[in-house]
Amino acid sequence: MSRKILHADCDCFYAAVEMRDNPALREVPLAIGGSAEGRGVIATCNYPARAYGIHSAMPTARALRLCPHLTLLRGDFDRYREASRQISAIFHELTPLVEPLSLDEAFLDVTDVTRFSGSATWMARWLKEECLKRVGITVSVGAAPSKFLAKIASDWEKPDGLTVISPSQVDDFVRQLPVTKLHGVGPATAKRLQALDIDTCNDLQRIPLDRLLQEFGKFGRRLFELARGIDDRPVRIERERKSVSAETTFASDLPDLSLCYAELAPLCERLDARLARHGHPPIAGTFVKVRFDDFSLTTLDSRGGSPALENFTALMEQAWARRARPVRLLGVGVRLVTDDARRQLSLPF
Repeated sequence: MSRKILHADCDCFYAAVEMRDNPALREVPLAIGGSAEGRGVIATCNYPARAYGIHSAMPTARALRLCPHLTLLRGDFDRYREASRQISAIFHELTPLVEPLSLDEAFLDVTDVTRFSGSATWMARWLKEECLKRVGITVSVGAAPSKFLAKIASDWEKPDGLTVISPSQVDDFVRQLPVTKLHGVGPATAKRLQALDIDTCNDLQRIPLDRLLQEFGKFGRRLFELARGIDDRPVRIERERKSVSAETTFASDLPDLSLCYAELAPLCERLDARLARHGHPPIAGTFVKVRFDDFSLTTLDSRGGSPALENFTALMEQAWARRARPVRLLGVGVRLVTDDARRQLSLPF
């Protein structure tokens, strides 16, 4: 039997909470983020701001150049978390099978829900109506037989969208889908696909599996499956944490490696505190994350080892050597031992 999966995604969530609580903000360009002086970035923005080309993760200074009259708020995450809790409660009224992805989005498996005559379309409409009525937040919802397609569907008609992809529509929908919409296809992979004259999933379907494995390794199999709408991932009630980290964006760039070394100790202290809050989970490896002044980003991993200062110092030296430029952001973190890794370790020889 085909599954029925909903992906619910609040529209410009942080900004939506601010506009709900202050209607005067609804028609003006609004963004939530850090200050330009503090090297802040935009967390989210409303649609009037997006009309100026502003988007999340954009440096605040650039956003203000694009829209000098932008209303910028620091954000109130206690209010955002409360709105998220209220929305999550509505999700759980419909089904216990809810997989939260962040404060503002989640997957819901409604395959066995009998309310609304079992119609995923009616369930999606009910979710949208209840979230707006009770919480004052608009939610875009996608309904499809898989998580992959449900997530694409929720973004299809934003804001306040509702897109349904029935099992009979999957083949036609996927064939015309740009490969850039596929989960895991970033700019680098998209460029490699384009070099092979692959722009849509219809193009991708013509490539044999062995060729995709040759070109993209194990990700080639994933491309082969997604191009045919195949995604058997279940909705997981609890998401498994895969890493813990701490990072800082500096008010002024760190000009040399010695100053980067000096910033590692306080970052390690913050990381230790976060690991303690998570009960000191088993660690698979460590990593450092460095964003240079030209906004290029590098991450360097090391398997095994402990989150000790000397280990991060060695990684920092190697990461710095990749660009040897002033550093805008520095982070340290650990990869955690996942359930998949534990299962592999428990397999008989």
